[in-house]
Amino acid sequence: MTDAATLPRPTNRDEDWRYSNGAFLAEADPRAINHWRTLEVPAGETRFEYAAHTSGPEAKGSIDRLRVHLGKGARFESFQILAGHGYDRIEIEVTLEEGAHFEFGGVTIGGGDATQEFVTRVIHTEPNATSNQTVRAVQWGKSTGNFLGRIEVARDAQKTDAAQNFRAILLEKGATANTKPELEIFADDVLCAHGAAIGQLDEMAAYYMASRGIEPALARKLLVQAFIGDAFVECSDPDVRDRMMKKALEKLGEAEL
Repeated sequence: MTDAATLPRPTNRDEDWRYSNGAFLAEADPRAINHWRTLEVPAGETRFEYAAHTSGPEAKGSIDRLRVHLGKGARFESFQILAGHGYDRIEIEVTLEEGAHFEFGGVTIGGGDATQEFVTRVIHTEPNATSNQTVRAVQWGKSTGNFLGRIEVARDAQKTDAAQNFRAILLEKGATANTKPELEIFADDVLCAHGAAIGQLDEMAAYYMASRGIEPALARKLLVQAFIGDAFVECSDPDVRDRMMKKALEKLGEAEL
């Protein structure tokens, strides 16, 4: 049995944990921090993982780490919501064989002093594989929403098409969002892109809607709803997409719009 005392404990000095909750990491069980789930998706098959992570004000936090291997032509979809009150981290590492596809949509949403983060590493090892990641953050109070995304393209992974996009809306001045996109590309015939934007709610758009008879609070809610919805557009199951949106909007009800 592994001795917990011998396992490494990450700190904010580690690049992949730089925005995390240091107090939580100092107290958490190293066995829980270092535990990885694994998933093998055979060639040509599809797997899904959908979850909304919520917790009460007394919760300290949780870490979920998943390694996925996609066989030739396989597909893996992961759509996640982080809406807890403590520290919550989802880390996904995906390796893609030829023609495989990884689709990820994530939303961090919360207030108080919550810290919510997605960390992804997508490894394209063979040709013609594709990946797409869309993350949206809506924060208020003194909460923090993070996305650290890394895309690696091996020398033989020609015709790779990989993208990641992060956007955040800060509803109050005390809220924070951080992003750290990375591309490491050794192939020369690829399409790889990343984008990031952090700002406040578009008040001009809200004003325009209000001028058309939509009550201001409702106008702001509709704008945030559309913003969150970007993360679930590529979900292949409409029922799941609707449930995820419902969960996110329930959490949004705690914000003062």
